[in-house]
Amino acid sequence: MDGNFVMFAIISINVCHLRPLEALVVASAQWVSRAKQLKALFAGLRLKPDHSGIMGHSNKTDTQRLNRNEPLNWNESFEKLLSSQNGLCLFRAFLQSEFSEENIAFYLACEDYRATKTSQLPAKAQKIYQEFISTDAPREVNLDHMTKAQTLENMKQATPGCFDLAQAKIHGLMQRDCYPRFLKSPAYLELVHRTRTG
Repeated sequence: MDGNFVMFAIISINVCHLRPLEALVVASAQWVSRAKQLKALFAGLRLKPDHSGIMGHSNKTDTQRLNRNEPLNWNESFEKLLSSQNGLCLFRAFLQSEFSEENIAFYLACEDYRATKTSQLPAKAQKIYQEFISTDAPREVNLDHMTKAQTLENMKQATPGCFDLAQAKIHGLMQRDCYPRFLKSPAYLELVHRTRTG
C-alpha cells in the first residue's frame, strides 16, 4: 500500500467526526502540511562527498550536511540510524509525522539521564517519569503495567540505570515498528535515490 495513502488515511481518522466533505478538506490540508515539512527537512540537508578523515580535521560548519553514504548506512541497522545526528533528526521528523515522537524523545531523555550527575538523578528521574510514564503523562509512551511498576520501584534508588528496562522496551518498539516504516517512507527513499544518483 502506498505510504502517502496510509498517511492520508491516518490523518483522515483524526477528523472523522466532521462531515465527509469537511473531513476530506481538513485531512488533505493536514497531510499536505506534514508532507511539506518532512520534504523541506530532507531537502535542507545537502549531500557532500565523503572525505571525512582525509584532512585530519572536521569542519564544524558542515554539521548539517550529509556524507554521501550516510543515508545508505541507516538501512544497515537501527543503531547506525540512531548514532547519526542527521539520521536521528530525520527519524524524529518521521515520528512527528506519525504522531509518535514521544518514543524517541523518551529514548533520548533516558540517554541524557544516564549521563547526569548523581546528585541530580532523583529530580531528573521524577521529571522523566511525570512526562513520559505516569498515567496522566502529557507524552505517555506505550509501556506495559509491569514495566511501569518496575521503573517506579527503581526510582526509589535513582541510579543511572533505573530507566534501562523502560528504555529497552521503547527501543525495541521503535526498532520493530517505526524503523522499518521509516526505511519505506517516500522521503527516505527519495534521499537514498538522490544519494545514489548524485
